[in-house]
Amino acid sequence: MRIETGADADVDAAAETAGGEDADAQSVTEKAAAVRESLGERDGVLIAFSGGVDSAVVAALAHDALGDDAVACTAKSETLPAAELDDARRVADEIGIRHEIVEFSELDNPDFVVNDGDRCYHCRTMRLGRMYEAARDRGVGTVCDGTNASDPGEGHRPGLRAVDELDVRSPLLEAGIEKDEVRAIADEYGLSVADKPSMACLSSRIPTGLEVTTERLTRVEKAERVLREWGFSQFRVRDHDGLARIEIAADELEAALNHDFVVAAREHLTDLGFEHVTLDLHGYQTGSVSPAGEDEQDGADSDDSGDEPLVEDVFGTEYPTASE
Repeated sequence: MRIETGADADVDAAAETAGGEDADAQSVTEKAAAVRESLGERDGVLIAFSGGVDSAVVAALAHDALGDDAVACTAKSETLPAAELDDARRVADEIGIRHEIVEFSELDNPDFVVNDGDRCYHCRTMRLGRMYEAARDRGVGTVCDGTNASDPGEGHRPGLRAVDELDVRSPLLEAGIEKDEVRAIADEYGLSVADKPSMACLSSRIPTGLEVTTERLTRVEKAERVLREWGFSQFRVRDHDGLARIEIAADELEAALNHDFVVAAREHLTDLGFEHVTLDLHGYQTGSVSPAGEDEQDGADSDDSGDEPLVEDVFGTEYPTASE
């Protein structure tokens, strides 16, 4: 589907409402057209495709510009929830773009496993390196990602360093398309992910300094699948070495503040291998266990931001007792 001229006013109005765009600024429609024109000058492009809104918009614009010469490529690994892979397949089908899946393992890299402040840099380097391999195998000369113009100002961004070093093209960033504008374009294309909350890879649930392991990734994925099946949409389950800390967005927190949820969450997550199960009364907060704060982003298409961890050691604080 192509954004037609008759819809220009709608998409521009949507972005202006969402982001308060200056009337003199370049319109969203003009920016989208510039991306299509730029991509259309390439012989072909491969998009690092997570199925999130950013990479979905790049894929839609590339498919408009290049047709079958545009390829959406999703990297399957231990840090990608199965539900997100299913979403990527579905969204690629909505767009009509050719979709391919490649595999790799971040856990093969000791620098990633150690989970220091540059974890996202190592992950992004491996993931995008795999994209370049896939592009070469398919005779495609250009690799694109979904970094948008709102991303670079978001704080500590080691993943963007990998994008720069590997010379990956970021069409949304190049055109000055910010996050609210990305969602407006996605909405105009009728993409089901236009309002989808951001989703980072599963390793973002493990506090910095605690090794990333298959066991921890698996139990986090299963725990979050349970919460999703119970109807929650914006949440995280943080794995503090066997202690599950459940974060739920403020507008959904009330549903978790009842006895039935407490009992069910404790039973289900204990069965998954957690020794203790807690509910964080602060609610959902991005970057709460990592200086990379990658929960702001769409996993494969964007990466990381944020400040120091909000929670470094859940056992490191002394709490007052009833007698105090």
